[in-house]
Amino acid sequence: MAKLVTLKHRITSIKSTRQITKAMQLVAASKLRRAQIAAFASRDYRDIAYSLLARLMTSNELRRQPLFRRRTVVSKLYIVLTSNTGLAGAYSANVLKRFLSDIAADRTQQINARVVVVGSKGASLIRHVAGVEVLAYYPAFGDHPTQADMQPILGTLTEQFAREMVDEVRLLYTYAKSTIRQEVIDMKLLPTDAPDTSAQAIAALNFEPDAETVVAQVATRLIEAQLWQAVLESQASEQSSRMVAMKNATDNATSLIGDYTLEYQSVRQAVITQEIAEISGGVEAMKG
Repeated sequence: MAKLVTLKHRITSIKSTRQITKAMQLVAASKLRRAQIAAFASRDYRDIAYSLLARLMTSNELRRQPLFRRRTVVSKLYIVLTSNTGLAGAYSANVLKRFLSDIAADRTQQINARVVVVGSKGASLIRHVAGVEVLAYYPAFGDHPTQADMQPILGTLTEQFAREMVDEVRLLYTYAKSTIRQEVIDMKLLPTDAPDTSAQAIAALNFEPDAETVVAQVATRLIEAQLWQAVLESQASEQSSRMVAMKNATDNATSLIGDYTLEYQSVRQAVITQEIAEISGGVEAMKG
């Protein structure tokens, strides 16, 4: 009887957990749809912005500008996008694994590392990594990020690079390739790599009214476009990972409920058989 009670409590507990994971799966699916629409809608704009930024890098005149200047890499700044909450599979873990790999490679080259981290999952790990200076920590931006959310990060990375406090800025985030597949992107944000011009020559660039004015107004916006798209892609990836993780948890709970129910019925049948045998034995004893 004690085992029957234990199994019954276990089945009830798993059913309650399954209700929670199922609800979280449905919520994540709803948020995923909105996040995917936002991410997909701006991908073309991001690509054009990156192409234009790389095109500007081909101008010898612009390479003298603070945000375009190339120099020997002695210090790097990492922008790492993670999550505030768990139950999203390996979403944050994959980004952090790539970050730790980059840090290990930097140490072999004696490159100093600074980091701006978004999301408490990333902050809880990165703050314990030796030799990494955390410049800033921001909570994840929620379901509806705005351009204003990007401004502190954008200001930090442009200032750090323009003032030559860092020689390279890298952006680590998760790209939503599909609903069930995400890929960690390790992108060099500054200085942007120039495109391959071997196949076709790039026409001379003309600026109105002058190059300095154009760069001052355009370069930061182009960098912001890359950062904004990374945030949108990260949100879509997070919800996708959470939906898949919760679906797996729900399926596992259903499987466990089936196994425990079968065991419960077997134990219950054994108890009933034993009781019938005891009653039959008692009747036979009374007849004797």
